[in-house]
Formats: sequence, structure tokens, C-alpha cells
Amino acid sequence: MDLGLRGKKAVVTGATKGIGRAIVDLLAAEGCDVALCARSEDEVEEAVRAIKARGVEVVGGSVNVRDAEAYKAWLEQAVEQLGGCDIFIPNVSAGGGMDSEKNWWKNFEIDVLHTVRGCETLMPHLEKSGDGSIVVISSTNALETFYVPMAYNAMKAALITYAKQLSQFVGRKNVRVNSVCPGPIYFEGGAWEMIKATNAKMYDATLKAMPNGRFGGPEEIARVVAFLASPAASIITGANVVADNGFTKRVQY
Repeated sequence: MDLGLRGKKAVVTGATKGIGRAIVDLLAAEGCDVALCARSEDEVEEAVRAIKARGVEVVGGSVNVRDAEAYKAWLEQAVEQLGGCDIFIPNVSAGGGMDSEKNWWKNFEIDVLHTVRGCETLMPHLEKSGDGSIVVISSTNALETFYVPMAYNAMKAALITYAKQLSQFVGRKNVRVNSVCPGPIYFEGGAWEMIKATNAKMYDATLKAMPNGRFGGPEEIARVVAFLASPAASIITGANVVADNGFTKRVQY
């Protein structure tokens, strides 16, 4: 199936490793021009070099999304360099943790505000596209109780509500908004590799909860995101797609 992504312009945050990197790799393979950012300048440069080999336009930037003005300025610059924006995928996350109140501020600023600021900054460009699409990256931690109460879980839940309400607000402007909830995803350098090394009991219990006995991979989430972002999913907006390998046990109507 042709997703209709060739020639589209996509902005993806947190895109040098894991799910974000898999997303930009796949979008580029489908013919998208991409702008990506992360905090590490070296990692951004490596990603840009690798993706350019696919023959698409690539823009990269070292950005701390907690710095609102610098982040918004980079988004505008990226759109100018790409020549527009058809797709926005806010992927940066502060991750889990519950050591103090600072986690709540960190997750609010990084997970929630970075998404909101990105959507607000890019919305005029997405509207101009005539076929704009936003795919917000949430988590199954937002859907069921997960070990302990954490800011990460609550903020990822907030993103689902924000994406749904935004989809209604901008639908008449031909901008679709969806969210994706990945389940536990294993990749080198990721959280689950660390958990495997430091908390084998938690890792084994999570693996046991998978009906087919394996973790998902970043490339599997990327395929879901690319479809939702593409014109092939033109009728889908306001949806939250759970991509968790059967990890969650609720019935979703």
C-alpha cells in the first residue's frame, strides 16, 4: 500500500534513538523530508548524515525543549528550511521516575508543554498544508496502573486527552490529530535494557505479561505512527491507537 508520504515534510522531536529514530528512518524511506531534534549535537549530526543517504532533505538541531523560545525558534527555522510542514510528531519524553516533586515539573515541561508548544507553533503551517497530521506519542502507562504512581504516567494520560480535544478543534482546518500508546519497547540503550540489568524481576514479569512472549521494537511503533501520519489514514482522527503487543489487559471499545 502506498502511504502517500513521498514529498511530505515532517518534524519529529527526540529522534536520534529508539522510537523517534525509527520514525524518522521510516518516514525518510517513504520519501518524506524530515526535521529532527534532540539534545545531543553529536547524535543529531550522526542521524542527519545517515538519513540524508536516503536522498531526502534532512534538517537537524540540538534543542532543549524546556527552553521554550529556543525550541519554538528551531521549529520555525526547520519549517523554513524544509519548505513547509505536513506532519508533526512530538516524541520527546522525560521518562519515568518518582524520587521527588521535580519529576512532576520535568515531565510536565518536557512531555506536555513541549507537545503543546510544538502544536501551537506549527499549527499555521499544518493548516496551510491542507493535509496536516499530528501524531502524539503517549504510553500504555497512561491506560492502566503501572507499578507505582509516577508523573510520567499522569502526563502521558494528559497527552491523550489533549490530542483528542485538539482533533475536534482543528478538524475543520484539515488537520488530523491522533495519539499512539506504545507498550514496553526494547532497544539498545533504552529503558528496558536498563531495567533488565538492574531489576530482573520487573523485566521478567513484564515479559511474562506479553501474550507472545516478547517485547516490541521501535520499528514496529514507527510503522503505526507512519500510517497514522499519512494520507492513507485520512479518515482517522481523534483516535488513540494502543500498540502494546497485548501487554494491557483492558477491553478497549
